[in-house]
Amino acid sequence: MTRLAAVAALSLALLLNLPTTAQANNGTSADTTAVQSTVKNYIEAYYTGDARRMKKTLHPHYLKYMIHGDIPMREKTGLEMVKEVAKGPSSQPQTEKVEQVTVLDIAGDIASAKLVTPHWVDYMTLSRLDGEWKILSVVQRIDD
Repeated sequence: MTRLAAVAALSLALLLNLPTTAQANNGTSADTTAVQSTVKNYIEAYYTGDARRMKKTLHPHYLKYMIHGDIPMREKTGLEMVKEVAKGPSSQPQTEKVEQVTVLDIAGDIASAKLVTPHWVDYMTLSRLDGEWKILSVVQRIDD
């Protein structure tokens, strides 16, 4: 429960600070490109069912929160995410497998990004671990 509270607090703090920090991306262009690449690999691994590729994008403490209308909030760990992806490619039509990735902020070894798809929006917190950007948490708003 402590880990859940810490990740939720960190995600909430980053989201609340977006209006003031989103314009002050302090990372290098190499960091921005690396964060974008991590997020692209995450969504493409989901679309294609590539569990190995998905696992490479996730921080060991990854946790995802899914918000979908009146359905109670759900959580998914990194292991659960990898197992889900390992079941095979997404059933979405190819025309709906599009995304827009925006790096919102980079501060040292922490970054925030936004992933927009036709059916959901992910707000992500990333952390640099052993020189690589990994997705630490996701707050997902499902639109349909």
